[in-house]
Amino acid sequence: MKTARFILKIIGASLALAASVCLVIAFWDRLTCLLHGLFQSESDDYDDDLLYEAE
Repeated sequence: MKTARFILKIIGASLALAASVCLVIAFWDRLTCLLHGLFQSESDDYDDDLLYEAE
């Protein structure tokens, strides 16, 4: 009986991991937009063409 419980725990953990992976894949575009907004540097706000005029 202990073996069956252990196997069911492993199966449950595997299904939870698979569900987490599916959620990440499903919302990948939203996650990348969110992470890009969090880690955007201050220099990304400037237009480099206007700051450095070619002579």
